[in-house]
Amino acid sequence: MKKYDGSCHCGKVKFEVEIDLKEALSCNCSICFRKGTLLSFVSENKFNLISGAESLADYQFGKKSIHHTFCSNCGVTAFASGKMPDGTRIKAINIRCLAEISLEQIKINNFDGKNI
Repeated sequence: MKKYDGSCHCGKVKFEVEIDLKEALSCNCSICFRKGTLLSFVSENKFNLISGAESLADYQFGKKSIHHTFCSNCGVTAFASGKMPDGTRIKAINIRCLAEISLEQIKINNFDGKNI
């Protein structure tokens, strides 16, 4: 596990997260595919929103089980929030929003969210 700083494009939404970046998930569901997110998941206690709570907008669809938050200024989705089946609260981190990462060193796993 390593601590990373993250942000939206304009910098209004800033966070830090402790995460293991060996792998990430590329989902083909209707929203992830359109946004191009690469996701890695952490428990909520590994995530700290530093600034920008007032700039976050929330979008939900389908079963409304995931809060797809995005910066209301620049539109970038840096993370989403949800729960595991056991009730554990998690954050889905868009690793493209983390500072100083190298995507070439991360294994990208494809996930068929389109057919769930």
